[in-house]
Amino acid sequence: MSWDPYAALGVPKPSSAEDIKKAYRKLAKELHPDVRPNDKATEERFKRVTAAFNLLTDATQRGRFDRGEIDADGNERPHFQPGGFGGFAGAGAGASAGARTRGQRGDVFEDLFDGLFSRGGGARGFGQQRGEDVRYRMEVDFLDAVNGGRRRVTMSDGRSLDLAIPAGLNSGQTLRLKGQGLPGAGGGPAGDALVEITVGVHPAFKREGDDIRMDLRISLAEAVEGGRVPVQTPSGAVTLSVPPGSNSGDLLKLRGKGVQTRPTPGDLLVRLLLVLPRKDDPELKEFVKTWAGRKADVQR
Repeated sequence: MSWDPYAALGVPKPSSAEDIKKAYRKLAKELHPDVRPNDKATEERFKRVTAAFNLLTDATQRGRFDRGEIDADGNERPHFQPGGFGGFAGAGAGASAGARTRGQRGDVFEDLFDGLFSRGGGARGFGQQRGEDVRYRMEVDFLDAVNGGRRRVTMSDGRSLDLAIPAGLNSGQTLRLKGQGLPGAGGGPAGDALVEITVGVHPAFKREGDDIRMDLRISLAEAVEGGRVPVQTPSGAVTLSVPPGSNSGDLLKLRGKGVQTRPTPGDLLVRLLLVLPRKDDPELKEFVKTWAGRKADVQR
């Protein structure tokens, strides 16, 4: 007795091609041999689900099945086999015609469950189909997006992969993992995994293209006299030379300390912010009064 491809996928007969694809994707994730290794019953069910998907997504074959011309394995039903020479539909002629029809398809329907996924040799000809792509979303740390790095991710089928994060990655970009999507049908290649990236924010750094901006608080003495001030950049700590007479809002540039794109990394742009003591400082007040008086005398 022939099996029912609609029942194998759990969809009603009027289902659209998109509904059939959705049902197959769901079942393939649950039944794939990588998810349940060494489970023969699940493997056989996976093969049958894949065979049902192949049949029902081929408009011509689906139509012939719905009209009763072929069974779920693609075999001609006996009462639809063509007649023999001169219109004589004897048993021998009918069997011969059925054999020719089967042979013209190649071996796709020959011992389908045994050969669909286990045979080597790559291409299988008719019935071969590339697997569906699978989409994911992932947030990447700001510093990983700037410097590059690696991230272990878990796929929908439970597998873990080490994902290389290229320096310069932006929100909205998509990383493609070849062959990490749903398995192909009929010996076809697996689809890809498409990972859409969102880059996290950082409390101190702001990206502008390949450059990065940050604020650096300096004291009045450092602004007036200059000095060497430690700075934590995205790629590590460095010492920044603040020139004498610096003002709040001045920009200093650290070359190559921005986004680590190749062959030329971006720069780190450091905006100086002059910070005065929070508590009253009598000496500072006296200095400002004296300095202001001297400036007024000079202007006169």
